[in-house]
Amino acid sequence: MTATSGVQLVVEERNATAPAEDRCWYAIQTHSRHEKPVRDRLMAGGIEPFLPLSKQRRQWSDRKVWTTVPLFHGYCFARFSLSDSLVVLKTPGVARIVGVSKPEPIQEEEITALQQVSSANRMMEPCDYLIEGKWVEVVQGPLTGLRGQLIRRTKHHGLVIRASLIQQAALVYIEADEVAPIH
Repeated sequence: MTATSGVQLVVEERNATAPAEDRCWYAIQTHSRHEKPVRDRLMAGGIEPFLPLSKQRRQWSDRKVWTTVPLFHGYCFARFSLSDSLVVLKTPGVARIVGVSKPEPIQEEEITALQQVSSANRMMEPCDYLIEGKWVEVVQGPLTGLRGQLIRRTKHHGLVIRASLIQQAALVYIEADEVAPIH
């Protein structure tokens, strides 16, 4: 028996003892540019990984090429039970399992939606996570540099500009890609 087959035996035993209902999806923060190796190592270790990928056109010095890159830089997803969290944390390239004081599971619907879009081969690109009510800054267009509170009315995004002294406000309609959250 080789060392490799011994590892495989351990992996099979771990999967057999973790019922599907005990396993949840978690976000795993990886070291820089380690998303794909982490995915491969988790899979080899018997953990179910998911890494949403995005095709992007990159300019090289002599030509433009299409490359496949992780949709969320620095993150990979995996489904496992909390009893396997040490195995995940010891995987080379893993920085931590995302959560405040303990690993926080991700809703199944969110992962299913990402998997569905990924399998449909639709174009995806990362964007800022904009939350209604949060303060944003306009990053392009004639209003660049303007800060306000983001709200949403029907299909349009709006930026509320306040004049607090007179307790009045104005709503400016704006495209979501024209603003970025203020950190």
